[in-house]
Amino acid sequence: MATPSSSNRTSPPLSEQVVLVTGGARGLGRAITEAFLREGARVVVNYFSSKAAAYDIEATHPDRVLAIHGDVRERDDMNTIFTTAHQKFGQPISTVVNNALTSFSFNGEARPKADQINYESFQSQFSSAVQGAINVIQAALPSFEQAHCGRVVNIGTNLFQNPVVPYHDYTAAKAALLSLTRTFSSDLGPLGITVNMVSGGLLRTTDASAATPEKVFDAIAATTPLQSVTTPEELADAVLFFASPWARAITGQNLIVDGGLVKD
Repeated sequence: MATPSSSNRTSPPLSEQVVLVTGGARGLGRAITEAFLREGARVVVNYFSSKAAAYDIEATHPDRVLAIHGDVRERDDMNTIFTTAHQKFGQPISTVVNNALTSFSFNGEARPKADQINYESFQSQFSSAVQGAINVIQAALPSFEQAHCGRVVNIGTNLFQNPVVPYHDYTAAKAALLSLTRTFSSDLGPLGITVNMVSGGLLRTTDASAATPEKVFDAIAATTPLQSVTTPEELADAVLFFASPWARAITGQNLIVDGGLVKD
């Protein structure tokens, strides 16, 4: 890739962007998708198993949404997404949101403890969080070059600062994704590409957190300065910031959006 000049490193307004959201059909991913649509962007909704939900979004916004199947763990699937999106919208994807999550239930009481968990659980989470992000970012590079800029937003967690529940595999994978966020930001910065992370805590409520007991939500709310549990919509707004021109000088950062629970 050629290095863009400093004058064209700023991303276009959200209303002029094509955005890829992996796992964008349900839960937090859907909130992120809908936030970009609200701001006028066109969105590629990548799904793995949520076909009906993805096509429901496309049917509601037929000219601004492309629902497309793909496994983030498969590089060829990601390459196809970028090619198909360019064909549909007539311009390259300029922002990617790495949100895809291998099946996971946020119920600490049901998760294996340190003496029970096996390494296969770690491998499963690493394959979607880390391998998936690498595949998406590498597949995005030609599109970023055509767009003369690129924005990568990785979805993280506050649990490695505040490990109050034994999500050992999930937390380790997200910690590795933060490391990748910072090393990739350094490597890709000269190309006009920013790489940042938005980390939430427990969200009220997504499919993944539906198994969380209500008393846990209430306990978290009581310990935050805002006295509330962050919603998917609130976290999605922070994702918009990193994709916008206002974040043009920010890269390699991890923004924690959890109502002030964790101070990093």
